[in-house]
This record gives sequence, C-alpha cells and structure tokens, in this order.
Amino acid sequence: MSKHVIVIGAVALGPKAACRYKRLCPDAKVTMIDQAPRISYGGCGIPYFVSGEVNTVVDLQSTPYHIVRDAAFFKTNKDVDVLINTRATSIDREAKTVSIENVLTGEKEVLSYDELVIATGSKPNMPPFEGIDLKGITPATNLEEAEVIKNAVANGEVNNAVVVGAGFIGLEMAVAFADMWGINTSVVELQSQVLPGFMPKSLAKMAQADLENNDVNVYLEESVVRFEGEDGKVTKVITNKREIEADLVILAVGVSPNTEIAVEAGIECDKRGAILVNDHFQTSDPAIYSGGDCVSIPNLVTGKRGFFPLGSMANRQGRIIGTNLAGGDASMAGAIGSWCVKLFEMSCSGAGLTLEQALANGFDAISVHVEQMDRAHFFPEKALMSLQIVVDRPTRRILGMQGMNEFGDALTARINAVVPLISSHATIDDVANLEVVYSPPFSSAMDIVNAVANVADNVLAGRNKYMDPGEFESCWAERDCGDYYFIDTRLAGGAKDMCEAYPEHWHNIPNEEISARINEIPKDKQVVMICNTGLRSYEAMLLATELGCDNIKASAGGMGAQKKLNAKI
Repeated sequence: MSKHVIVIGAVALGPKAACRYKRLCPDAKVTMIDQAPRISYGGCGIPYFVSGEVNTVVDLQSTPYHIVRDAAFFKTNKDVDVLINTRATSIDREAKTVSIENVLTGEKEVLSYDELVIATGSKPNMPPFEGIDLKGITPATNLEEAEVIKNAVANGEVNNAVVVGAGFIGLEMAVAFADMWGINTSVVELQSQVLPGFMPKSLAKMAQADLENNDVNVYLEESVVRFEGEDGKVTKVITNKREIEADLVILAVGVSPNTEIAVEAGIECDKRGAILVNDHFQTSDPAIYSGGDCVSIPNLVTGKRGFFPLGSMANRQGRIIGTNLAGGDASMAGAIGSWCVKLFEMSCSGAGLTLEQALANGFDAISVHVEQMDRAHFFPEKALMSLQIVVDRPTRRILGMQGMNEFGDALTARINAVVPLISSHATIDDVANLEVVYSPPFSSAMDIVNAVANVADNVLAGRNKYMDPGEFESCWAERDCGDYYFIDTRLAGGAKDMCEAYPEHWHNIPNEEISARINEIPKDKQVVMICNTGLRSYEAMLLATELGCDNIKASAGGMGAQKKLNAKI
C-alpha cells in the first residue's frame, strides 16, 4: 500500500521534495499545502521583476519551457495534489494528522499522513517601529508584495524610496529603484557597514562606494525611530540622525524561521526557532522531515549549528528529502554559506567566515587582500578583481573567502572553486596549488585564487609586512602627524599626480631605484609603500628590508583598492 506524504509549504524546498519523491515512487500520494495563491516561484528574482529586467511576475513562476507552475501544473505533470490558499494550523504527531483551513472560506479539514515535510521557509523580520502599518511600507518577500511595489514605481507614484537594511534583498531593491527607475533611493543600516556578516569591512566599503557612485544614499549606524505619514500613507522615515522623505519603504532587516507550527507540535528547535534536523533532514520526529529556511544545520567551518536561508540550499535539501522519503540514504553534512549579489558596476560574492566572524569564533585568524586582473593582463576585456582570504594562523586552514569584481561570473567562478576546500578544512597550500582552467580570455596563468593563497603564505612567513587597504586609508588620513612616510614605487609618470598634489607626504622611489636610493628611506618612521595593485610595492619592501630597513609595510591592493574605496587620496 502506497503511503501518503503531506508537504507544508510550496515555494522552493516543498515542490522539490514532492517531485523528487514522486519520480522515485510514482504510485505514492503527495499533497502539498500553501497558504498563498501562488506557489513554486523564484523569490530571489523579485528585485529583478521590480527593476523590469524580468518582464512579468509570471516569469518567476514558470518553468524553463514557459509553463506556469500552478496547482494544475503539479497535478497534471507531477501527479501532486496542491491545496492553495490553505493554511496548516496544527500537527498532531501522535495521530499523524495535519489540521488545515482555507484562508478564503474558513473551511476546515483534517488530513492524515504517513510522513510529513515542513517546508514553511522563513518570514521577514518586522520590528515594532511606530507607524509601520502605514501604506507604502512593505517587505519584498512574495509575489503579491512584488506586484504592489512594481505597480507603484511603474505608475510614477514613487519619487523617494527608503530601504531599511543593507543585506542582499535590501541592496538589490535599492539598485532596482535607482538604476532602472531613477528613483531617489536611500539605504538605512543599523550596523557600521553594508552586507554585515557577509563582507569584511574594506570590501563592504567598496560595495558602499559602488552604491554611492550611482546616487544611492547610504546611512550607516542609523536606527529607524518611526515612520510618519499623511492620509494613512508613509511620507517620512525618521532615524536617530535625520528625516528622509519616502513614498515607499522596503523593510529588509533579515528573516527568521517560520516554524510556529513545528514549535507548537513539540518538534525540537534552537533558540532562534529553527528546526533541528539530522544529516538526512529528519526532525526529532523521524516521520517528519524539514529543510530550507526553517532549519538549523551544522556550519562546516565552525562546527556549530547555523542558519542558512538561501534558495539554492533549499532546492538541494529538497531533493535529499525526496530521496529519503522513497527509502534512500541521501545526506548533507552541513554548509558554509556561499552567496553572491549584484550591485551596479560591481558584484560581490563570498563563502565561509569573514575575518571578524573567524575571530569571534575563537580562531587565531588573519585575512589578506589581493587586487589582480580577472583574466590575462594583456587581454582587452578585463577587470581588476578584489579578493580576500581568511586563514587560521596555526593550522593554515582556509576559513573563508570574499571578493568583488565588475564581472560577477568571473568572481563567482573563483569563490565556487574554493567552496569545497573550505568545507573540507583544506589549507592555503591546497588553494595555492589548486588546479584551475586557464586561457587568456578567462584567467591569468597564475590565477588570482592561487595568488591570494600565496600572499597569505608570505604574510604567515613574515616575508610580507602587510597593510590592509582600510588601514592604509586611515594612515593617510593621519599623514600630518608625522609618523608615516609614504613611498610610491611606481615609475615617475605613474606617481607624478600624487607627488604634485602632496609634495610633503608623497615620495616617489621607483622599484628599480630602491637599491640606489636606500639612504632616502627614513628609519625613524613607519614607511608605507604603495603601487598600482601591491605587487611592486611588495617587491620593493623585500629589497629594502634586505638592505636594512625593517620599518616598512606594503599596502595591499595598492591604488586600485584605494580607488574602489573612494578613499580621500
């Protein structure tokens, strides 16, 4: 006798688990329940629908062959029964039943299951701001909200948009408003940087510069105090520092596991409310599976439980659950949290821990920054890529990598290459020797992913007395104190403008002249060497150190990094 599987939630993990199970067990009965009218859509595409890059909301709900994934599609093509506009209200684990209610009619029913999948995902955080109920204030997490937002901007109703939160969705929405619609856009973030928890501070400042260079106002370390409105519609955002006019406010302050039904059923959850699952995605009740945005799984870097609300993760986990429902033995050990986001000219990506996170988790960690062309330097179409690697000092283990580049596909190729190395506790020696494809249109013969590991090796060995781009910016801001001596190791033509602008502080000793002019380098100050990207200044530092100057640091990333930072230099 075939068993009945009920799936609560029909956006990402739910449909994947249901369809995988039906492929393996065609005779089984599957019922999928969702409280929304639309199901199985690409929620991560919402900012691109708002921007106009995705033509219609239907595109987000369609297959690659342009068939809408609605209830009829799942019944006809997958033999999966779908109940839309239907909320699961409770689970009786002992009786193995789910109570449901139609949100439109109020009709109630009790369904029996043999096995159950909780795929309820996450819910947007909604802080109790005064005025939060005003019209024009909304998250951007489902298709209904997306249509309201798109209609407002397309109809010319929005001159000023404010995004609260500088995470992925917040920044993507800010780009959509400013780039495609020319809306005056502001981002308000409580933390001291954009992409907090994902980007190291120097790279985050580069991302901020990309936003500000494209007319997005970025307000950091500001908290929303209240919203003000007229006739029931928002008109202003009041922070602890300013008033910002607003016709539309996007709340993008993170998400939390949507697990009330699991908590009430007595399923084990962590303090956040995320459901605890094993590597087969079984909950504390072996007849109930869960995955995606509502679960907690091991972080393979720290060994602690983590929360990874990522669409790609949900789909992979859904397949595992479907396999195991059919009697398989699929598993996932955990995750490290790999991500990417597109801004204006630049894209950002990363995996594993930032330096700040590594230190907070007890690692004796360092990070190093490299600026290098993403393809052969002689190839006409290329970009200067920023890449940082985070390393555990005593073990040389790679803990994370983050980067930024004009060509996002080139950046994600490097991040994807190191994801399995981070997961398997590999060292920088493994990264330095990582075999990557090479052809001038795609990469350099010594790829940047190898180069950043080599730089880390030099720093750990004490050969490279390293100065982070952010540290250089701070030192330059304090140049009048007299404690620093700045040497540009480029040829005279490259250093000319800076030497003329700052004759008292900017000194030019080309790399080729270090030996002959070694006596010009003071020994009673902190000497900082800089070039275009950091390569020549590093070589100059090595030579000067060999000649007796041990008070020199080389600025990582050189002038290339400083320009991306919008440094006042």
